Amino acid sequence: MADPVELVRRICLCFPPRLPPPQRSRVPPPQPRCLGVWARLRLPSSALSLRCRALDASKPSAVRGEPSEEYDDDEEPYFSVTSSRLSEVDYLGESTKGDLNVRRRHLDALGGNGKSTLHGPIEEIAWKEARQAETLLSDLGIDPLTVRNSPRGIFCTRTLNLRSISVIGYDMDYTLIHYNVMAWEGRAYDYGMANLKSMGFLVDDLEFDPDLVIRGLIMDKVKGNLVKADRFGYIKRVMHGTQMLPTRAVSEIYGRELVDLRKEDTWEFLNTLFSVSEAVMFMQMVDKLDQGLVPAELGPLDYKGLYNAVSKALFRAHVEGQLKREIMAEPERFVEPDPELPLALLDQKEAGKRLLLITNSDYHYTNKMMNHAFNRFLPNDMGWRDLFEMVIVSARKPEFFQISHPLYEVVTDDGLLRPCFKANSGGLYSGGSAQMVEKSLDIHGDEILYVGDHIFTDVSQSKVHLRWRTALICRELEDEFDALIKSHAQKEKLVTLIQQKEIVGDLFNQLRLALQRRTNSRPAQTLAATCMNDQELTESMQKLLIVMQRLDEKIVPLLESDGELFNKRWGWLSRAGLWDKSHLTRQIEKYADIYTSRVSNFLHYTPFMYFRSQEQTLAHDVHSYSRDQ
Repeated sequence: MADPVELVRRICLCFPPRLPPPQRSRVPPPQPRCLGVWARLRLPSSALSLRCRALDASKPSAVRGEPSEEYDDDEEPYFSVTSSRLSEVDYLGESTKGDLNVRRRHLDALGGNGKSTLHGPIEEIAWKEARQAETLLSDLGIDPLTVRNSPRGIFCTRTLNLRSISVIGYDMDYTLIHYNVMAWEGRAYDYGMANLKSMGFLVDDLEFDPDLVIRGLIMDKVKGNLVKADRFGYIKRVMHGTQMLPTRAVSEIYGRELVDLRKEDTWEFLNTLFSVSEAVMFMQMVDKLDQGLVPAELGPLDYKGLYNAVSKALFRAHVEGQLKREIMAEPERFVEPDPELPLALLDQKEAGKRLLLITNSDYHYTNKMMNHAFNRFLPNDMGWRDLFEMVIVSARKPEFFQISHPLYEVVTDDGLLRPCFKANSGGLYSGGSAQMVEKSLDIHGDEILYVGDHIFTDVSQSKVHLRWRTALICRELEDEFDALIKSHAQKEKLVTLIQQKEIVGDLFNQLRLALQRRTNSRPAQTLAATCMNDQELTESMQKLLIVMQRLDEKIVPLLESDGELFNKRWGWLSRAGLWDKSHLTRQIEKYADIYTSRVSNFLHYTPFMYFRSQEQTLAHDVHSYSRDQ
């Protein structure tokens, strides 16, 4: 689908502009600083009054792209928007709902009857128009490629036509509201440790260390370990307590064991930043248990019993409400403001998207946080509630996506609840279910995009049970992206050394095979190898072996330090080892259609974006067709 701005240019070249009455002009004339851009388009100001309306399936003339009875020929809109009823599936398998179309009469004028302004092969036309589009985007101060290849990019794992999305649902905590991890998780840690102390544990000498863990790690509740696994479940790095284990120990402990997240009695995946405080507490308490510093009166505890105690202490910190009361009293201390965020949602709403807020937080906390984070950045005295078609608090995810719970309407500012059986647009509710949302909005499955930070609660369950489209918010991507750029030179050096060793190793292996065949009175692979005398063969192998050993002395420290710029213990968030993907990345690819660092990144795209997944290279690929960017 061509860009709407380009379509305007082409249409205006074909049709002389009709000066509309002043009261009908819907687009203000360009500001002086933009006149050069509009001049490049050769658009008169009157042509900027572009008339566009959605296809109305109830009007046959609109369906056929012909003038409707509501318009004179001079007033017929140039464009129509594909409705859900008339949508098809494009060549990438995406719905065409929401696509903008040139009406048939105008399209004929552009491409037929001998009046076409698009002479020549389409390949040549497209090349020329693409160059002009790049120039125009530059004049407008917009560089899509720079945005997409930046820490603020939106990355696509499964092709998604945002135009076909009717409803966008949002989680709140760590999605619409981003917390200062040190402040929020630090206080959660403090409250959790206070609860452990009240249970009899010795914790006075412990402090919160957020660098001890990263999202995507997995707690082994049975062995008292924190592990990092690759996409297949093979464990690559292990920390017991707060001490990293050497590679040999990792192999001895987990050499025959794979991570299987379905075994919930053993493994606990760190799905979100909310998991940081729990993992830090557990690892520190493992040290206490190993050192014999757990009081005997607490009974004989194994690692799993210790994990249960930590989990209970942290759960109390959340349930008792002390932490949230503290945050509500000083939101500026815990919440990191993002002025672009409300504007990104406003763009989506004005583009016809129906926005939902679905959060596990209660009404009072939700209202306080959203007021703080949104209202001051919205125009025209708007409030955060004005953005959303429906708000659901205390949603009880993941059960919200799995089963039905009673639905209540929040009827007063004090949070008074009243039972109800049906949700309506503009309502504020507590509980309910995703099926109820679909029914009330008459929208189902892949017309809904849900955006959240929790891989299981938000992304996996909405995808598995309802086939909603999904977006994952992972703020750490920004730090990893910056670290990848800074470590580029070191990575290039490491890869060069490995490639050199592979070439030397290929020759060494061929000579070794030649020696093996000679020992068994068989000819070597080639005549040249057969003609080498024993001394020449042996000396060459000795020399190559020394070269490889010296290369290893360079490779090993570079390999061990790879990823240290992101986290000294665990390396990269998205990688496990030099080449392979982490278990976290595998979860993202499996369940999230798109992922990005923050919701406000949508502002740098448009509500009409067609996200196309990139080429997935295979081991036997000869060429890569992905564009170098």
